[in-house]
Amino acid sequence: MIKVGDKLPEVSFQRLTDNGVVTLTTKEVFSGETVVLFALPGAFTPTCSAAHLPGFVELAEQFFQAGVDRIICTAVNDAYVLDAWGKQQNAGDILFLADGAGRFATACGLATDSGDFGGLRSLRYAMIVEDGVVQLLNVDAPKTFELTKAEVLLEAVKQRSAS
Repeated sequence: MIKVGDKLPEVSFQRLTDNGVVTLTTKEVFSGETVVLFALPGAFTPTCSAAHLPGFVELAEQFFQAGVDRIICTAVNDAYVLDAWGKQQNAGDILFLADGAGRFATACGLATDSGDFGGLRSLRYAMIVEDGVVQLLNVDAPKTFELTKAEVLLEAVKQRSAS
């Protein structure tokens, strides 16, 4: 599993834009930026829709005021699904990056096989990344939602900027 101090693996993500689906590399997305990245098992799933994403939507401005350049959500879904979910959740401040084949989750050691639920999925995790290097990594145990809440990450970002 990826750990604090590691550079993110170089993979490609997809994002739906007004010009269609575009491919972005890890380097393009994370270089020179302070990013809060959170991943979840799937768009439109209960905890993800009711609590995980809404927390980041609600606190987005506070993250930006604390020095975060981008808030990114990724899941093993396609770009169309993530875009529709973001719109449904009024998540305009969040950048949705599709990890459709699970290459990023797998390369980070954060993939799981959910069986009949959906096959390969991402674990629920959140990280602070500076210039492509992991500064903090929180991973929730399966079927829990504690360490990856927006409030937990915001507190960590504030502590980092205070020191």
